[in-house]
Amino acid sequence: MIDPAISSDAPSDLSEVQTQSLQVLPESEVSVPPPMMATQRPPQDDWASMLHSVQSLIYIIVVAVFIITFCVQPFRIPSGSMESTLLVGDFLLVNKQATALGDTGGLLPTTAIHRGQIIVFHYPIEPSIHLVKRVVGMPGDHLKMREGRVFINGSPLEEPYAVYRPSGPDSYRDNFPRLQSADPNIDSRWWIRMRTLIDDGELIIPADNYFVLGDNRNNSEDSRYWGFVPRAAIVGQPFLIYFSLHLPGNDDLSVLAPEALARQRRSGLSAFTDFARWDRVLQVVR
Repeated sequence: MIDPAISSDAPSDLSEVQTQSLQVLPESEVSVPPPMMATQRPPQDDWASMLHSVQSLIYIIVVAVFIITFCVQPFRIPSGSMESTLLVGDFLLVNKQATALGDTGGLLPTTAIHRGQIIVFHYPIEPSIHLVKRVVGMPGDHLKMREGRVFINGSPLEEPYAVYRPSGPDSYRDNFPRLQSADPNIDSRWWIRMRTLIDDGELIIPADNYFVLGDNRNNSEDSRYWGFVPRAAIVGQPFLIYFSLHLPGNDDLSVLAPEALARQRRSGLSAFTDFARWDRVLQVVR
């Protein structure tokens, strides 16, 4: 049996529970979250970002200045005196530490200057000008040239890099040193000094001085015409051609590789890329 008291009370309790559970708040009392507002950066953040960018730029400039001053410097070849090793329009990276006096502890290795090495140096007559030649004579060497060939201490020098273009005979250029007649291109101070350094037809190279020649032997104004390169005037050693600009009219066809000659003869759209010698880019200098 069901207890009447219980059965009569149950519906009432149930209805109260349902009524309470279905109560809804008035619309005015409904809590609605505020709309999302766009995030705005305070002015301080803009200044901090700008300051950080300026600091980064300063760091880059400082590093670039350090590298150019002490390590590596770019140079461009303006003349054909070093053809075919270096061509007009070649852009070089020069290791300024390679020929530094003593061990600088720099980023690139330091080496002693040796015969056959290509160097960049301040032109002794006009130090603001940079020249690039190859070291042929070392301090203490007895040097002479006969018919264009170099003799060091009485022995002929092997020079696979030297180029002898057809040219008219030149008694001073090809048979050096020669005091019988002066070439108009010879620096007068060098002409006077050279006379004091000749012994038995050979030029004696003083200490801390180097005798340099261009690889394009018959078309190079070098130590024959203006004298020695002092050790202190040497800037560094070229080690890489990082770009080579093709300048029309400056390429001697006799020094270009067959693929370079084929490139020059191309026409049409492919010739558009001939403003540069792409085959020389990133070429190691030797």
